[in-house]
Amino acid sequence: MDVTLRQLTAYAAVARAVSFTAAAAELHVSQSSLSRAVADLERTLGMRLLERDTRNVRLTPAGAEALRIADQILSAHRAGLAQLGRYGAGERGAVALATLPSVAAVLLPPVISAFRARRPEMTVRLLDGLERSVLDRVVDGDADFAVSTVARRAPGVRLRPLVRDRFDAVLPEHHPLAERAEVTWEELGREPFLAVGTDSSVRRMTDAAFAQAGMEANPTAEASNVATVGGLVAAGLGVSALPALVHPLVGPGRLVRRPLVGPVVERRLYVVLPTRRTLPPGARRFLEQLEEFRSAADALPAGVVWEEADEE
Repeated sequence: MDVTLRQLTAYAAVARAVSFTAAAAELHVSQSSLSRAVADLERTLGMRLLERDTRNVRLTPAGAEALRIADQILSAHRAGLAQLGRYGAGERGAVALATLPSVAAVLLPPVISAFRARRPEMTVRLLDGLERSVLDRVVDGDADFAVSTVARRAPGVRLRPLVRDRFDAVLPEHHPLAERAEVTWEELGREPFLAVGTDSSVRRMTDAAFAQAGMEANPTAEASNVATVGGLVAAGLGVSALPALVHPLVGPGRLVRRPLVGPVVERRLYVVLPTRRTLPPGARRFLEQLEEFRSAADALPAGVVWEEADEE
């Protein structure tokens, strides 16, 4: 049964107006074309919808039911097109964003809040995880884009610098090194060191910093969660090194943070974009919101700074 929207529109206009003349004027078509559309619909449905003579048009019982159903179909069609239009404008749909836990918990919440205030029909799905899984989600298409550190550029992505944060020594409140204005990696390496897990980008960078300082990293303990590491440090079990964006996740324990030098180590975070597919409209609007924050130099936690937006 091949019923067209044109036929339903024509029939609904005639049925509501109970007049071919009025319906033709409403739709800006000729009466003859309107009559053909209604006749084609009746033939396709196999039932008479209108009783008509030279002066009057009346709906049959089947015609009344057909008008009800036609109105439902036409209303759903209009609503669907409106939804599609909002999707195309980035006003409706979902954004899937893969990122590191510290970015998800500290950097992105104000951006998401501003984005949702402007686009309440949009949802944001955060896929937080470690660096490797975050990048894989972009390459595999599970995420529209990512915000992450990048150890090695994967094929199929391009990078846009976003922020950088500096590594600090994290010390118990009354530790002797807490009296210093800054701490060297060599000095930190002489203390019992509490590390994050080996699959973390933070661990990769602390191991490299110790090697650059001529020391071998030999953690006395390690934990996958930075809040756990912070708790161990606050309990006086050792010291650690964490990037500035992570500090709000460490917790309110009695900790002291001092800049690390010899070398100064900064972690760069990138917007990771796919090169082989087009971003959905909502993801583009989210990146525009993120760019507004960067351009306005919105306040970031101490030790975190916005990067220039040049692509690499």
